[in-house]
Amino acid sequence: MSLSQLLCCQDTLPATSPRQGQGVTPWLASDRWGRAVTWPVPWRGTQAQVETSPRRCWQKVLYERQPFPDNYVDQRFLEELRKNIHARQYQYWAVVFESGAVVQQLCSVCVFVVTWWYMDAGVLSPQGLFGAALASSLLGYVLFDAIDAGVGRRESGRTRWADLKSTLVFLAFTYGFSPVLKTLTESISTDTIYAMSVFMLLGHLIFFDYGANAAIVSSTLSLNMAIFASVCLASRLPRSLHAFVMVTFAMQIFALWPMLQKKLKARTPRCYVAVTVLFALAALAGLASVSSVGAVLFASLLLSISCLCPYCLIRLQQLKDNIHGPWDEAEIKEDLSRFLT
Repeated sequence: MSLSQLLCCQDTLPATSPRQGQGVTPWLASDRWGRAVTWPVPWRGTQAQVETSPRRCWQKVLYERQPFPDNYVDQRFLEELRKNIHARQYQYWAVVFESGAVVQQLCSVCVFVVTWWYMDAGVLSPQGLFGAALASSLLGYVLFDAIDAGVGRRESGRTRWADLKSTLVFLAFTYGFSPVLKTLTESISTDTIYAMSVFMLLGHLIFFDYGANAAIVSSTLSLNMAIFASVCLASRLPRSLHAFVMVTFAMQIFALWPMLQKKLKARTPRCYVAVTVLFALAALAGLASVSSVGAVLFASLLLSISCLCPYCLIRLQQLKDNIHGPWDEAEIKEDLSRFLT
């Protein structure tokens, strides 16, 4: 039978209903290109039965076979979407208060460098610096105990006699090795010494403990880098006594001074703010006597850190958009330390 005869037979087929139990009835028709095809038309009873049958819901389980692909998700998938669940809402003045630690450390580095410049230029004598450092150390030691009424000392179990012995041992060893410190870097050029000192002081600022719980924080490394910078700079001073006083002053301003500031910040926040402002003004005054341009740039840096950066943080915090949901990695909340013993 030819194609034209098949198409003609389409109109002669009986339009009878299918028998009971049949699902579909074949009909002879033509497709869009005019070819003869057999088109199954579903029976009305079967179509109604399919439409009224309950549809199976998707379940988020792996132990049961389901008529869905592996990457299928339903409309309930985004119901567990959460945004910024771990975001902290910062207040401007609270951030300004916390930035005081950065300002303090920058001022400490500035005071140390200006003091070294005074000693190298002959403006400040080593005896005068040692006397001022000794007096300020005694005052700071008294304040350190008076802030918490000696509670921290009693908890640590350390006595004043132990503190005095540690101080005397440090001074004795530093004074004894001051000739070695003075001649330690004679074979190194002065430009290299200055470059090493700059990098060490930058590393001290980077690794210093400002109160953040980060992997980069290392108080020991920060202090060692600052002491190394002081040794490098002290080796370019005129006499061994200058080197001794410079290293002693570095230990005081980079080790003892931050300890007092942390206790002031925890116990008396208002005094901490006042001391921070006075210390910044003193550092700016000392730097202005050396370089007015440097003082202006340093003041701009301090204002940017204490005022502009907190404002930018608050503004950018509004744009934070971290999403959390069922696609996140599983976190074990249970304490597993008992399995490690």
